[in-house]
Amino acid sequence: MLLQAQSLNCNPLSQGSGGENGKNSSLEPDRADGDPPPWTFDQSLLKPAARLCLNALDFSDLWDEEDQGEKDQGAVMTSDPSTPPGSPPAPPPLPPLLMPAPPLPRAPRKGEESVTCRTLRLHWRELRSLAPLPRMTRFGTRTIWETLEPVRLDTDRLGHLFTSKGSSSSFNVASGRQRQPLVSVLGMKRSNIITIALGSLPPSRLLPPAIYSMDSSVLDREDVQRLKALIPTEEELRLIKEAKAQNPHSPLAPAELCLLTLGEVPHLTSRLQLWAFALDYDSLEREIAEPLFYLKMAMEQLAASQTFRCILATVLAIGNFLNGCQARGFELSYLGKLSQVRDTHTRQPLLLHVCALLLQLYPQSTDLHSDIAAVSKAGKFDFSMVQSNLTQLEALCKASWEQLRSLDKAEEKRRGGKVDMGRGGGGNDGSEASLRQRLPQTLRECEERLKVLRAVHRRVINRFHSFLLFLGYSRAVVRDTKAEDFCKTISDFSLEYRTTRQAFLLQRDRERRKGAAEGPEAEAPAGRRKRRPTPARGVLPSIQQEDEEQCRLEEVLRTAESDPGRDATLPRARRRMADIAGAFSRKIIW
Repeated sequence: MLLQAQSLNCNPLSQGSGGENGKNSSLEPDRADGDPPPWTFDQSLLKPAARLCLNALDFSDLWDEEDQGEKDQGAVMTSDPSTPPGSPPAPPPLPPLLMPAPPLPRAPRKGEESVTCRTLRLHWRELRSLAPLPRMTRFGTRTIWETLEPVRLDTDRLGHLFTSKGSSSSFNVASGRQRQPLVSVLGMKRSNIITIALGSLPPSRLLPPAIYSMDSSVLDREDVQRLKALIPTEEELRLIKEAKAQNPHSPLAPAELCLLTLGEVPHLTSRLQLWAFALDYDSLEREIAEPLFYLKMAMEQLAASQTFRCILATVLAIGNFLNGCQARGFELSYLGKLSQVRDTHTRQPLLLHVCALLLQLYPQSTDLHSDIAAVSKAGKFDFSMVQSNLTQLEALCKASWEQLRSLDKAEEKRRGGKVDMGRGGGGNDGSEASLRQRLPQTLRECEERLKVLRAVHRRVINRFHSFLLFLGYSRAVVRDTKAEDFCKTISDFSLEYRTTRQAFLLQRDRERRKGAAEGPEAEAPAGRRKRRPTPARGVLPSIQQEDEEQCRLEEVLRTAESDPGRDATLPRARRRMADIAGAFSRKIIW
């Protein structure tokens, strides 16, 4: 697919993460349908860029200004954080959450230092100062920490739960057929490899026409890869021809016959490599474009997630109280350690307390993991391999042009009569003409798509660096942070948060049902409180059957011992039977 210049009239966030953003809509104020989300801004003020599209993957919202890397941004950064002239205006501030919270807890006074010092400390990296962003970015002109809403904390409960007790609590075959008398000159290993490959290929006589015309109906992508492994060497062809000349009446073995047939195709290696490149380009491009697309969507989903912002604000408020400081933020790598910090009374992890606070302060919040599905997918890719694959793909495209030129020169020689045309030359001319018509156009398309792919890779990586700056990371940390490591950290935390939240909700529902069941029982008369509870409908038949068997057993036990039918010769076992309380008794003591 060639690069198409089209206008983009829809919000990219609504395309890539509509389902996820819909879950966060309850956290935002009501707005008319079709209005952009409050954290976006008018992109028409920016320099228009041609639509970047790779097959079904849309990168149209990447800016031309994002061609500048993080180093280029640092060179033009000034001490004045205001927006430079000519840049678009800053986006409007985020809307307040449903339940506005009061300011962060104040710093402790001198008389309170003894109380604050007795709490456990969070060993995170504080962001004491937030450097201004170098320029207008996709995520605005302020870091995420400057847009967070304050969180109300029950400091007395937190201080009680996380009181330090004096000790440093560390967050701690092969059956072979009988060989026929055939001419064989290849080694055993090479011959076996060729014989196995021939089992999945058409007959040898059909291979040259399919190779000349690049007929995918005869040879598919896997067959072309097998043929690339069967290309004969000059030494193998010489040995086969000499053996055939010495035994003209003896047939060749299948492996030797296949190599001899393939050796008659001129420029076999170039033809197969060109064919393989044309067939593999889509999959090779997809291996590069998909990780970049999921990384772009991961940044969009994280920036749009209100639950993620609530979690950051809550953890920041808790940490500032426990540490007795006023940190502006913290590195997100600490989110993975929340489950390792436990309070000193109930030994519950700090993550559980964060879940409880969010459900209390923000009841409309989600489980986070379902909001950032692209983050989990992006964390499974190796973006260093993406860069390497892109370089290799560009080298393959360049080599394909060289191979096509060599085929053109060979065809010119054939037309001049320098190539033997006695072996079906007329049919091959038509195939060669078809090959010349298809390959140049295919390579031109691949070359144009490679230009788009290179621009997409450059802009997505630069946007990721800009996103890290938006999260408060320093420039030194940005250069050393890998995209896959960052995404995996956030993904693992979201999964752990969802699991903890589900467990907390399940426990809360269980306690509510238990309280509802105990309420009527407490109001009942004393003589009826110990009544047996009514069994569930699904287990009622089995309980009734057990009751009937129990009644029959009790009836036998009540039978008089002077029964004339009893055999007095049999030994008797001494036993004592307790009082049987009704027909629903389950326990008998012998």
